[in-house]
Amino acid sequence: MNQITMQLVADKYIKMALEEDINSEDVTTNAVMPEAKQGKVNLICKEDGIIAGLGIFERVFKILDEKTDVSFMKKENGEAFKDGDQVKKGDLLAVVSGDIRVLLSGERTALNYLQRLSGIATYTHQVSSLLEGSKTKLLDTRKTTPCMRIFEKYAVKIGGGHNHRYNLSDGVLLKDNHIDAAGGVKEAVAAAKEYAPFVRKIEVETENLEMVKEAVEAGADIIMLDNMTYEEMAEAIKVIDGRAETECSGNITKENIATITRLGVDYVSSGALTHSAPILDISLKNLTVTE
Repeated sequence: MNQITMQLVADKYIKMALEEDINSEDVTTNAVMPEAKQGKVNLICKEDGIIAGLGIFERVFKILDEKTDVSFMKKENGEAFKDGDQVKKGDLLAVVSGDIRVLLSGERTALNYLQRLSGIATYTHQVSSLLEGSKTKLLDTRKTTPCMRIFEKYAVKIGGGHNHRYNLSDGVLLKDNHIDAAGGVKEAVAAAKEYAPFVRKIEVETENLEMVKEAVEAGADIIMLDNMTYEEMAEAIKVIDGRAETECSGNITKENIATITRLGVDYVSSGALTHSAPILDISLKNLTVTE
């Protein structure tokens, strides 16, 4: 996520998160620290994983006070920690320095982002590593936390996955209810081709072989094989015969993904990347007063 995106898009969500946590004042911090004092606190990793969201972590404190300094520590190779790095339990990732009131008030929001995104990146890395050596690309879904999609999809990319469409304006995906509303697969694809710009691909979600055949005949660009058995998917791929790209979806986890990728599908999408990834345990510890 570059600085322009951060300022234009991410800032508003970070501010919303801060306002959610501090709707009038931080009563506890104001009680113990009525006046400004300078201090510092350590960012420490408490379990192994892939780090993601360091820039967002920093931005939380900068929004509260631009004078806050977040100094990322150097690894053994002399480079500072950055998103995508493997981290280990006990690693000192950064030192945050500034007004102690800012450090205390921003702590939870900053850690919420960093823990959540690092957890998604870690889980995605574990799943994507199971696809190495295959042509199949790992995709996320729209099953994201409200107002967290820009961050969570970023974390998927950091973990080695790829982004499916970002939102409803980003692409055509005809799901079961769209097909029912249109009156069938053929009718839904025809309507999409008529309405959507020609540069956009049309994807159809199918649940059985009959729908697969209809999607192929209607000229779908991508055919999603949703919640099918292994045998059904194998047969569907034969029916498609290279006339459309293929995507497998439905209850995809790191426990079963290896079996599915042996089919040779182009994409496998997993909502679990964002809705079921556990957080990575990271803490701000050892706060000290420097003046």
